[in-house]
Amino acid sequence: MVRRFAFLLVIFLAASLRAEEELPQDPSEPLDIEPPLLIQEIPNRSPVQSTPGIAADLDPARVQIALEKAKKSATAGDRLFRSGVIAKVDAENRVLKVVRLEAELANARLEVANQNVASQQRRFDAAEISRSELELAQAALVAATNEAAAATSRREKAELDAARLNLSRQKKLLALGSGRKSEVSRAEEKVATLQQHQN
Repeated sequence: MVRRFAFLLVIFLAASLRAEEELPQDPSEPLDIEPPLLIQEIPNRSPVQSTPGIAADLDPARVQIALEKAKKSATAGDRLFRSGVIAKVDAENRVLKVVRLEAELANARLEVANQNVASQQRRFDAAEISRSELELAQAALVAATNEAAAATSRREKAELDAARLNLSRQKKLLALGSGRKSEVSRAEEKVATLQQHQN
């Protein structure tokens, strides 16, 4: 029993001496121990391929996927706010992101309609298609233009409402003593800028 204990003690001392040799002697010298990354960066792998001839950021399919994710996030944000997990501002920002993505989707569809009309016009000039097909593309362009204008108007209104709400919050925080005048002035500038864009 004593021999076993002595043997274990010798092994323990040998291991601790070996470990001391590996550590830096200067306390200001950093250790070379780096933990492995638990979350690995994954390249952006979208299941939707970009439509030929359309820029990746204006691809309606990609924007549609982002919009669906934002809608789910906004729905979850409302539930998380009611349960006290996130702040009301975060929930409102999720809803604002949905409105922005809806406007981006409408603009992407407008760009696709513009490209389609240009393509159909070339085909019509080359006598490859009839006038009715060209008129269908032009009607789709008019509808996309109206949709984009309405979505842009909704986005501008939502951004202005959010800026006004932020200004009101900043003024309340300043009145309570936990806000800063610079935040209030920044919020006022944002409201003024958005109002100028709408006029």
